[in-house]
Amino acid sequence: MRRNFIVLVIITSLCAFLTPAQSEVLSSQTKMSLVATINGSISPKSVRSSGTGIISAHNMMYRHSVTIYDANTFKLIKTIPDSVKLSNFGYSKYSSIYKGAPVEGAYSPDGKYLYVTNYSMYGKGYNHEGHDTCSPASHYDTSFLYRIDLSNYEIDAVYPVGSVPKVVEVTPDNKYILVSNWCSYDLKVISVATQKTVKSLKIGRYPRGIAVSNDSKTAYVTEMGGSRIHVVNLDDFSISYIPIGVTPRAIVLSPDNTKMYVTLNFSGKVAAWDLIRNKSLGTVTTGKAARSLAISDDGSALFVVNYTSNSISKVRTRDLKTLQTINACSEPIGVTFDVPTQRTWVACYGGSIKVFDNN
Repeated sequence: MRRNFIVLVIITSLCAFLTPAQSEVLSSQTKMSLVATINGSISPKSVRSSGTGIISAHNMMYRHSVTIYDANTFKLIKTIPDSVKLSNFGYSKYSSIYKGAPVEGAYSPDGKYLYVTNYSMYGKGYNHEGHDTCSPASHYDTSFLYRIDLSNYEIDAVYPVGSVPKVVEVTPDNKYILVSNWCSYDLKVISVATQKTVKSLKIGRYPRGIAVSNDSKTAYVTEMGGSRIHVVNLDDFSISYIPIGVTPRAIVLSPDNTKMYVTLNFSGKVAAWDLIRNKSLGTVTTGKAARSLAISDDGSALFVVNYTSNSISKVRTRDLKTLQTINACSEPIGVTFDVPTQRTWVACYGGSIKVFDNN
């Protein structure tokens, strides 16, 4: 009897230390179901979960705003206009009010700030608006990155970046802010401490997606006008390459950083890469014009929005099997996975946000 009691105690103790992926249902074992549709004065290019109870949507030049939602109730918390007086931030030659065009957002690791890229700026002195087809020789206007203070939802800092900035990411150690500039063909590295650009790295035609390793030592940047991932050493800023496939757009890493997943926009596929063995793990077709993707916190499932197919696909990472594809909305373009609620939020360019349960 005493032996059985000891065995029971050992088993109970082991269960207490199991990770969520070991002790709970895996994300790849659940199904998506629509639980909410959010409308309003929005045209979201992207959505982003803070992981702390809020979701932001970035509404481009069509609405000139960032909207903030409660991740649990879906209610609108705040609409933040993209208008700023640049001279208040030290840019004295810009004396009037300027508008931006929010594209993508990223939260600081400490949860204090939201950084937002602006496709273009609008106001006196800005007369050569960015374009989707471009090069540095086009000399389109440069733009600004905004920082939003989440304690009061106000823009409290701006950073000059390149022409048509797209994705922004903050390194987990809160040392650098990384911004990919579509028309400048480069990656801006901004110091959080000094709030100044410390490096501009040449990427090639149409840099876009960014992912950063958990140890903050490596950044992975997609070159959508080519077929490779730029692997940036954030200690010395040297660059190596991964040949991933044509038109890589969005990128995520597995939670343990051993694998990388990338959407290939032209072919409508997701490519997987083993970062330890440095080899391809294959591809899966999800739909026409695979755009953004997100990964579950247990790493077992990907959520991929297919822009032209008007759908979202759920893919099992273990074998790249598509588990579910459902109609999402017209032109789904952005996606984020909210860990606390285990829900997937989809940005619909036409003017709505769809929220899906995973159960």
